Amino acid sequence: MRIVGGKWAGRELASPSGKVRPTAEPLRDAWLTLLEPDLPEARVLDLFAGSGALGLEALSRGASFVDFVENGGSALHALKANVARLRVRDRTRVFARDAVAFIEELGPWSYDLALADPPWTSSLAERVARWWQERPFASVLAVEHAADRKLPGKGRTQRVGEGAFTVYRARGGPADIPAGTPPRSAKGK
Repeated sequence: MRIVGGKWAGRELASPSGKVRPTAEPLRDAWLTLLEPDLPEARVLDLFAGSGALGLEALSRGASFVDFVENGGSALHALKANVARLRVRDRTRVFARDAVAFIEELGPWSYDLALADPPWTSSLAERVARWWQERPFASVLAVEHAADRKLPGKGRTQRVGEGAFTVYRARGGPADIPAGTPPRSAKGK
């Protein structure tokens, strides 16, 4: 697994062992390319972070800060190794937490962009999308899921092979948060 685009394109990443499904490079590239206009100086949340490839890809393409949320042991090990490998500890935080519990503690527009890559066989993608629709914790939410699955609400879905991602955009939000400001995130690191 490697970073696909941006200043770290081609850099190798550690992969977690066990039952973790990393986002395929073509899907990750299509996903982040679509979101590229949202990335400069963005405060990003990477939910179900796994190895951190999505959030690190966002940093590589111009995001200013990323919070990673992951609770799997081998995934956390790979994630921390990747953060150290790219020397971005000062631009990231790692939360060893359940992703749904984490977002339920967030205030509105805590982030500019939230990326969610829950297990495809679970209902977590729908839960995250529904929660965001009730209380948008980011200006933009992008959720990865199986291509044959439809998420609730009015998002834009793009298919890439067996995978897809749906992007939701909130109306309104704080316009007075300075670029580069670290996110207002949930308690507990």
